[in-house]
Amino acid sequence: MEMLTSRITSKGQTTIPKRVRDSLNISAGDVISFEVREGEAVLQKVTTIDPQWNRAVSATLTEWNDELDDQL
Repeated sequence: MEMLTSRITSKGQTTIPKRVRDSLNISAGDVISFEVREGEAVLQKVTTIDPQWNRAVSATLTEWNDELDDQL
């Protein structure tokens, strides 16, 4: 595994190395997540839901809006 490094600025910002961006297919505007595991941080690209698709299918999911589901 290749170790890549980046420096943290005084504002807590950093640049994700190009090889990592290319490997994860990350570009400007994408959302990423960080998970801390035993002293290490895991970076992942977050798959976002298309708002139009979400609106289109939300009407078909009304059976999940039942209070009984919350109790089970």
